Amino acid sequence: MIELQEHLENFGMKACPVDNSLKIFGQKYALHIVRNMIVLKQNRFGQFLGSIEGINTKTLSIRLRELEDFGIIKRTIIASRPVQTEYSLTDKGMALEPILAHIATFSTRYESKRVFKDGRPRMTIKQIFRADRLSEIYGY
Repeated sequence: MIELQEHLENFGMKACPVDNSLKIFGQKYALHIVRNMIVLKQNRFGQFLGSIEGINTKTLSIRLRELEDFGIIKRTIIASRPVQTEYSLTDKGMALEPILAHIATFSTRYESKRVFKDGRPRMTIKQIFRADRLSEIYGY
């Protein structure tokens, strides 16, 4: 039986792309932060802290730093009183939007009993998070 590392080397690779991605996003709450930036347009520490269930300040600080180190988000210090910090997605981070949509679609289609009150599957995440509904609900 061929081992994974040998298989990867046969194709000129030094690491499994799935393993590499999981190093970035396999950490608890990492994708929640990216999701909130994309879907809820959040960009501040307090917004993440108040909307990601179970996260604490230490873990949030660590995840934000890791996402910044991986080039997924950018941190900007705003010279105001008090000084404020905002986070934004880089181009690399924005490339995650369709991936998150596919993950969400998987759950809305195949795990609908856990996701929806009525338990009925939906075909796409766009049916749920339409821009007009987001604007209506959240005011943007």
